[in-house]
Amino acid sequence: MRVLGKSSEDEMVACFLSGELSSRRFGQNLRSHLAAAGQAERLLTHPDLSDAGANVARRALLAATRGYGKNRDLFENFPAHVTWARALLSADEAACVRYLDFSYWVELSGGSRRPTDAAARITAGLRAFDVPNDPFIDAAHALIRGERFPPLILVGERQDNLVCLEGHLRLTAYAMVGFPIDIECLIGTAPTMGRWAR
Repeated sequence: MRVLGKSSEDEMVACFLSGELSSRRFGQNLRSHLAAAGQAERLLTHPDLSDAGANVARRALLAATRGYGKNRDLFENFPAHVTWARALLSADEAACVRYLDFSYWVELSGGSRRPTDAAARITAGLRAFDVPNDPFIDAAHALIRGERFPPLILVGERQDNLVCLEGHLRLTAYAMVGFPIDIECLIGTAPTMGRWAR
């Protein structure tokens, strides 16, 4: 792992929301919350981390849509104090990242929560809970065409034992094409992260 520098909670929140904005599954709900808050998509597409008000608005959005800072939904048991860094992961390191402990990702990976196992199962035509695999295949093709993805967000008690917080589809697409490049990530560590990142 090559650590590129320090990051922050504000950067993580902005990165998380940017990833979800482009998601087929979560994008529309996020846009609805943006509209209800009277905010433009620019808040997420062009984040100014030096703008304290914008940072507060983004944290409120992540709280409303995913329970961030509220100890609920995706962020139940997530530590309040996390150290964030920007880093590049090698292919071997990325292959060791685990999916979060959620039934769909457990099923897709055949129980291992490893992206390489999920990639093999997708390539073999297996589905988790009969959900189509088209988004993974489309993302893998985008990588082959040279498209660049936003950073993954990974967390753990240490930097050598990481669970994916945001970017599961992108992580799977990287695995499907054999992790051809080092992967840009935001990595969050905390001594109590094990309560979330099982």
